[in-house]
Amino acid sequence: MDSDLKKKLLREMLFARRFEERCYEAYVERKIGGFLHLYSGEEACAMGVIEAAQAGHDYVITSYRDHVHAIKCGMDPKVVMAELYAKETGCCKGLGGSMHIFGVENRFMGGYALVGGPFPLAAGIAKGIKMKGGDEICICFLGDAANNQGTFHESLNMAKIWNLPVLYVCENNLYGIGTRIDRSTAVVDQYKRVSGYNIPSEQVDGQDVEIVYDAAQKAIEHVRSGKGPYFLELMTYRYRGHSMSDSNAYREKEEERMWSKRDPIITLLDRLIEAGEITKDEYKAVDAKILAEIENEVIRFAEESPEPSMDLLNKYVLTENDSYASGGSS
Repeated sequence: MDSDLKKKLLREMLFARRFEERCYEAYVERKIGGFLHLYSGEEACAMGVIEAAQAGHDYVITSYRDHVHAIKCGMDPKVVMAELYAKETGCCKGLGGSMHIFGVENRFMGGYALVGGPFPLAAGIAKGIKMKGGDEICICFLGDAANNQGTFHESLNMAKIWNLPVLYVCENNLYGIGTRIDRSTAVVDQYKRVSGYNIPSEQVDGQDVEIVYDAAQKAIEHVRSGKGPYFLELMTYRYRGHSMSDSNAYREKEEERMWSKRDPIITLLDRLIEAGEITKDEYKAVDAKILAEIENEVIRFAEESPEPSMDLLNKYVLTENDSYASGGSS
C-alpha cells in the first residue's frame, strides 16, 4: 500500500467517523428518528475490504450498520444523510431510514434490518452473476451474532455446493446487542465455523486497514478466480452501543479503554507520521475540512430537503398484477 492510498484511506475513515458522530448529534436533536446503529471504531473493515474490491462493479450487501459501506461504495453522503433525516431526497425517498440504505447504481444492494437476512440474498446475487457469466463478485458483510441464524449455515452450504462468487466478511465486534460472544456462541472464532462447509477462511486484525486490505485482496482473488466462496473474519470493536437505545452499560471500562488504544484511524495516522508522510498539522487541516463539508454540505442538504410528498403514502405499498386485475390468469 503506497503513501497516497494510505492517506486516501485515512481521510475516508476520518470522514466516516465524523459522519457517524454527526448522526449521533442529529439523533439526540431528534432530527433523525427510528433506529440508528453507528459504525464508529469499525471503519477499517469496510474501507479496507471495499478498497480491495472493484467499487461500482462488485456487489456489496450488509446488515443495518450500513451508512459507511454505502458511502465507500460511492453513494453521495448527502443522499445518505437525507435518508436518515427521512427526506424525499434520500436514496429511498425518506421511506427506508438508517437500516435500509440502498444504491443500485453503485451496486450497493442495501442494508437489512433482519438479522441474518443478507446471507441468502448474497448467495442469490452471486448465483445470478455465475449464471450470466460475469466476473463480478458479491461481498456480504455480517456481524458475529448473526452467525447463529439458520440462514448463515444454509446459505454457506449452498454457496459452496454451487461454488458461488461470494465473499462473506464477518465484522466480529464481540457483542450481539448486549450479549458477549462467549455467552451466546459455542465456537467463538467465527472463521472456524465454516470449515464444516469446506470453505477457506481467515481471521485477521480488523483495526488495521493495511492488514484488512491485504487479507481482502487475497480473499477477493480467490473468489474472482472461480474457486468459490471465502470467509474473512475481522476482529473489531464498536465504540458506541449497539444502537442509540443502548446504554452500553454491560461492557467493562477496561475493555473499552484497551480497544480505544487500537483505534484504526490513530493507528494509521501514527504510522504515516512516523514515516514522515504526513504531519499533525496536515491531519488537523484535513479534519477541519471534513467537518466543514459535513456541516455545510451534508447536513445542510438534509435539513433543507423537502419532506416526502403525501402522494408517496400508498405508492410503494401494493403492486398491481395487470394480468390478475384484468381477469386473466396469474
